[in-house]
Amino acid sequence: MLIRLDVTTTKHTQMLDITDKIREAVRESGVKDGICTVFVPHTTAAVTINENADPDVVRDFTTEIDKIVPWEDGYHHMEGNSAAHLKSSMIGFSEQIIIDDGRLVLGTWQGIYFCEYDGPRHRKVYVKVMG
Repeated sequence: MLIRLDVTTTKHTQMLDITDKIREAVRESGVKDGICTVFVPHTTAAVTINENADPDVVRDFTTEIDKIVPWEDGYHHMEGNSAAHLKSSMIGFSEQIIIDDGRLVLGTWQGIYFCEYDGPRHRKVYVKVMG
């Protein structure tokens, strides 16, 4: 089952917790044991799994990735968003999560985040649930 989620970002660099949306997609699929793949079909956005208990983790993550890959650094890409392309490739475009007894197998503090690096924008996330 393939599910498309629509995500709207409001900032240039942003991490949105999409864990509940992914859980709902798994519930809708009816799959009890299998794999959930979360895929971002954009070259300036990504998806990752990280802590979702303390919002300071997200703030630290976005602050530090901006230091590692600054927005302006003498890039040659004519669109002017090379930093976003670099960040999304570093973080990755997909995640796979085990499904056991109809639930995502995530650690106690883990959440699934959509990472925006060239916003604000309207984006898509695809969720493939296989049992």
